[in-house]
Amino acid sequence: MKLTVYIFLLLTLFLSGCENPAANKVRATTSEPATASAIGNPFDLFEMKGTALPVLPGSSKIEFTGSKVTGRHDGGFRSFKGVIDLVSEKAEESRVAVQIDMRSVFTDTDTLTKHLQTGDFFQADQYPTSSFVSNKIVPTGDDENYLVTGDIEMRGVKRSITFPATITIKPDEVAVNSEFAINRKDFGIVYTGKADDLIRDDVVIKLDLHSLRPR
Repeated sequence: MKLTVYIFLLLTLFLSGCENPAANKVRATTSEPATASAIGNPFDLFEMKGTALPVLPGSSKIEFTGSKVTGRHDGGFRSFKGVIDLVSEKAEESRVAVQIDMRSVFTDTDTLTKHLQTGDFFQADQYPTSSFVSNKIVPTGDDENYLVTGDIEMRGVKRSITFPATITIKPDEVAVNSEFAINRKDFGIVYTGKADDLIRDDVVIKLDLHSLRPR
């Protein structure tokens, strides 16, 4: 009886380690970008039509969760900047731009953090920044819920991406929150991992962006 219980516990731990964290997340759609030219500095593309609200790194987060056959890893970026162009107090008329320092990546494992900066993943020495500029925000019918579409450039690959987000406009701040899955291979990250420990294609992205409004 004890042996049966022991085997059951081992099996439970093994299966929990193999769960795909992206399985129950909305998957972002990617397509050809709105323009073929490189984004470069995303803030140069902004023609402000409303109030420019800087994203506050101290109270904002850009995080991710990746997984492989044997488990998962959590991480994020320590250095990034962004701006929300708030127009007419309406999310659907506004825009957002974000630039991430890919060299600021961190994870729960030091060796993985170093590996992510190599050519197998972000190739941070050649492509030190990734950028996103929105070009369309569409209400979904639910309060504060939207579909955000924009161009993202990572590792020299530019794609259009659409993902769900909750956008909250308050008297003192504007907040953008989102959690979705994206296929890393859409951006040229095709490293498979070890033969007995393959890396899954889908990665969970978690955004928690905050901008204070002037009083």
